[in-house]
Amino acid sequence: MTYSKNRIYLRIFKRPFDLLLSLIAFIVLSPLFLIVALLVRTKLGSPIFFKQERPGLNEEIFVMYKFRTMSDKKDESGNLLPDEDRLTNFGKFLRSTSLDEVPSLLNIFFGEMSFVGPRPLLVRYLPYYYEEERGRSRVRPGITGLAQINGRNALTWNERFQIDNDYIDSISFILDIKIIVNTFLVVLKRRDILVGSEHILEDLDVERRLLNDSKR
Repeated sequence: MTYSKNRIYLRIFKRPFDLLLSLIAFIVLSPLFLIVALLVRTKLGSPIFFKQERPGLNEEIFVMYKFRTMSDKKDESGNLLPDEDRLTNFGKFLRSTSLDEVPSLLNIFFGEMSFVGPRPLLVRYLPYYYEEERGRSRVRPGITGLAQINGRNALTWNERFQIDNDYIDSISFILDIKIIVNTFLVVLKRRDILVGSEHILEDLDVERRLLNDSKR
């Protein structure tokens, strides 16, 4: 895999672009941020943020921020119920409209993420990447990306990784702008958005363990 020919944008201008756009977004979206934060606190309790470690640039681990979408419901033994049982209708709304992603602007501001890039996946998936898929960590992960406007949650893992590689090979300012604009259109049209039990994919680690077992 090779980097895009437009290395000047990648190495010099992409980070300042992210920083400027995140500052503008903070200012513009601050009323919405406060409203959603209040609703999360009222409907789901505290904390209002969901924090989780994810692999970023060069697979360095960072803490990603989102608005919380699940309750703390527990069974009779005091154990948390499965995710699907804790994902509320309000949480599904936040996910389907991508409002749960707004706190990730903090990650962009701190330089851990970009507006556009491969989505940051779970840390436990790292041992299951094929070698050519590890190239997705050569750029900062993004709030949105080429895969998010070309199938989003309806893609297979192999399709997602291929699209991530295609993005890295063709990264440019114009492409980033197109992805950002098309992301708004996808969200407004609520296209290819699957939440909760609607997901058709196994977790990557589960899928590839099963695949390896079938080859033995």
